Amino acid sequence: MTVPDADAGAPIRLVIFDFDGTLSDSGGWFLGIVDHLAEKYRFRAVDPDEVEGMRDKTTREVIRHLGIPAWKLPFIARYVRSLLALHTHEIALFEGIAELLAALKAAGIRVAVVTSNSELNARCILGPDNAALVDVWECASSLYGKAPKYRRALKRAGVGASEAISIGDETRDIEAARRAGMRAGAVLWGYASESALRAQSPDLVFAAPNDIARMLIAGDRSPRPTPGNSPIAR
Repeated sequence: MTVPDADAGAPIRLVIFDFDGTLSDSGGWFLGIVDHLAEKYRFRAVDPDEVEGMRDKTTREVIRHLGIPAWKLPFIARYVRSLLALHTHEIALFEGIAELLAALKAAGIRVAVVTSNSELNARCILGPDNAALVDVWECASSLYGKAPKYRRALKRAGVGASEAISIGDETRDIEAARRAGMRAGAVLWGYASESALRAQSPDLVFAAPNDIARMLIAGDRSPRPTPGNSPIAR
């Protein structure tokens, strides 16, 4: 499906955010439970020395590298959501996210959250004021099931695919946006490395949360310095 050019396409009326690694700084928590998950679900443990190298891989490559069969993924996802529910108080939003959500709302741009996390977990981490700025929630998606959730979010928001952009920190977010016929934005402060994300040719790349407001609200697409990815373990 052809995706509109990021500069020449229709104005953005809906921003669909991923949650973990995009809005919330949960990477360190996830990394801290990988060994437990590997033991429980019998997949390959992650050596600390290989974490950075894995960030250069696509999501599918990481799954293959760890030797996780597809049938186990839904069970792992549900278990992780249940664990995270006990630790939402330990996870903060990235700096600038609250201001970004408020700026999008003030500009009349609708906001959706599409995530493999649960809505309850996401709301707890966002806090009531920030959660109130989200217009559409499509949560508990499967690892590769975001495209149908994107389509549902578009329908619920009453916005066409050409008027929306998805913003995430993983290669699978870009893949799902393409399948839904949307523009795709990639953030450089989450899980995947800049090189892995750029290899998927996202329409826009954001080095900091305020870049999202600058590009989508002010329409300033001029290049800015892009510092190296901060590691998932902070």
